[in-house]
Amino acid sequence: MQAENKKSNIKTLSFGCRLNALESEKIKNMLSSHMDVAIVVNTCAVTAEAERQSGQAVRRIARENPNAPLFITGCASTRNPGLFTDIPNTTVIANADKMKLDSYLGHTHSIINPKIARFAQVDTKLSKQFVQIQNGCNHNCAYCITRQLRGTAVSFEYIDILADVQRAVCDGFGEIVLTGVDLASYVKKEGDSVCLISDLCRRLLADVPGIKRLRLSSVDPAVPDIDNVIDLILSDKRMMPHLHFSMQSGSDAILKPMGRRHTAQRVRDLVARGRGNITFSWDIICGFPGETDELFNETLDLVRETKPIKIHAFPFSPRPGTIAADMPNQINRAISKERVRIINDIAIKNRAEFMQAQIGKTVQVLMEANNIARCPHDIGVRIDGCPIVARTICDVKLVDIDGENFVGIVI
Repeated sequence: MQAENKKSNIKTLSFGCRLNALESEKIKNMLSSHMDVAIVVNTCAVTAEAERQSGQAVRRIARENPNAPLFITGCASTRNPGLFTDIPNTTVIANADKMKLDSYLGHTHSIINPKIARFAQVDTKLSKQFVQIQNGCNHNCAYCITRQLRGTAVSFEYIDILADVQRAVCDGFGEIVLTGVDLASYVKKEGDSVCLISDLCRRLLADVPGIKRLRLSSVDPAVPDIDNVIDLILSDKRMMPHLHFSMQSGSDAILKPMGRRHTAQRVRDLVARGRGNITFSWDIICGFPGETDELFNETLDLVRETKPIKIHAFPFSPRPGTIAADMPNQINRAISKERVRIINDIAIKNRAEFMQAQIGKTVQVLMEANNIARCPHDIGVRIDGCPIVARTICDVKLVDIDGENFVGIVI
């Protein structure tokens, strides 16, 4: 969950993915010149727990702010609008309409002297700027509700993406992160040519020389163009050498009923293509229907072999309306949670081994807050000494390890 707090009477609260937070900022900017007071909650429905938390938060905000107009949008409001419609002063807006100004105007007239009484927020001013390049998804993964809530894939025009990146660079952001629902599926026809994700990165690096670091958020390893992305990372130091794969499993016997389009061998090939210069992180679902101990061990074997340095593992959560919710051989949740622990322990060992091998090296870092920086492989670096301004990019020597962070000194 991310809260955003700037000097404005339009407050936003975002749950779930980074894309939600990015869209919330756009909604805030859109509304700021048209209304004085409003609270926008951008909800998530990736799991039942995320949906429950969204509903709980909206009810709490409504109680604490009885004279503030509330706009509820995002995936939970799209999937289950009834969760919010009875809450006072609340307007529910589906994902398809969330970026349309008319969806918000005309819904605050019944509130006399609107004001925000209480809205606890933290400052999340980032050192990096996220830029959305597409929305939606054309695939039909058995466990996923997102396609139903976000719609089919739409790739944005290059001229609009370019403008967002140029604006971010002018605003002093040293790192740009391209994001979307299905980032790797970016494809835009331009006359007789086609622009894919690797082409987009090359064009941005050429057209905006001020980009110091360009990073991709989660990508689907099944997309053939990821090979070209890896080649670009190896050839251009401004491309950050870390990729996050939406893996979900390392067993072909589970990937197939999941509706995933890659195989374990595909991931081996991509890791080998990186020649040890690129690190990887994964999303993994533990306890998908039919995942026996033997099939789970296939995933563990792939983790040990390819050594992702971070895994976002979570137990399978059946979502009504998805194929997987009605599959036979559902796995006991206690077993799923134990598998999460097991696979995370292996990833932690992978990360520790990688970090130990980096000690003594000099790397470029991006300063964030409280003298914690981010290295190209997306690992934190604690910088001892005098405070350094956020967004500063500098070279540091990695001298030690402190928990999940490196310890570095400025060169």
